[in-house]
Amino acid sequence: MLMELDTQTFEIKPSPSGTGADVIGIDLSKPLDDRAFKRVSDAFNEYSVLAYRDQKLTPEQQIAFSRRWGALQVNVRSDFNKPGYPELYIVSNILVDGKPIGSQDAGRYWHTDLCYLPKPTKCSLLYAHELPGPGLGDTMFASNVKAYGRLPASVKKRLEGKKAANSYRYMFDRKATEFGLRPKLTEEEKKKYPEDAIHPVIRTHPETGKKCIFVCEGYTTHILDMPKEESDELLKLLFEEVQKPDNVYRHKWRLGDLMMWDNCAVQHAVSFDYALPLRRRMERCTVEAERVPF
Repeated sequence: MLMELDTQTFEIKPSPSGTGADVIGIDLSKPLDDRAFKRVSDAFNEYSVLAYRDQKLTPEQQIAFSRRWGALQVNVRSDFNKPGYPELYIVSNILVDGKPIGSQDAGRYWHTDLCYLPKPTKCSLLYAHELPGPGLGDTMFASNVKAYGRLPASVKKRLEGKKAANSYRYMFDRKATEFGLRPKLTEEEKKKYPEDAIHPVIRTHPETGKKCIFVCEGYTTHILDMPKEESDELLKLLFEEVQKPDNVYRHKWRLGDLMMWDNCAVQHAVSFDYALPLRRRMERCTVEAERVPF
């Protein structure tokens, strides 16, 4: 799919899986005209994940492009927001004077960004500044839409109208316990972070109208109004369906990639197959959803 953008052309190349596409030959340091943005937006709704290759972006340019998609959120973990640019959240394993410059353990579990808020995100845009090496630190994306479509009718029926709790505090302390890269929250610190967000287990995509699984192993703790044993059984089934290998698109990063994903249609996780002195540094914008999930 080729189109003219001033004197440029850009191409959108879908992955074989049907989730994810590369956008090649586009320069996001310059504002897109409405026609070009419409084509990119249509591709995003179709493929859910777009990789804008070979970008050279300043923080201002990344923020400006991200704002084309909606209002930007400021991450609740403000110690890792980029100095001078609170809209940019740093994800990195780099230490300066023994202290992390960004979130070291982001992406350990399958999740959708900021699903622990009453109004979560429309999409995320992550820009690669430093990478540990070829084939290391890949990001995997799984389609919530395809996973829902493969559920047995009997399971879909059991999940109709059900809601689940999504907890930032649960995820924070789980990571602290399992990876030791952050201290557990004190009772006083917990007050700074959001209460559990209650969202539909099966969500309707606000633009495509497609049904999506909207629970994830990173943040979802239980399904409401259901015995714990039954809730645990159903959540396990949903997590496994989402994470099946044939439902996963694996992105292999290159420097200058701006990666954009739909936080309703997909969830993601990172491959932690590298360690210092190999460095990884990314900066992320997140775009607020226009409405609460339904």
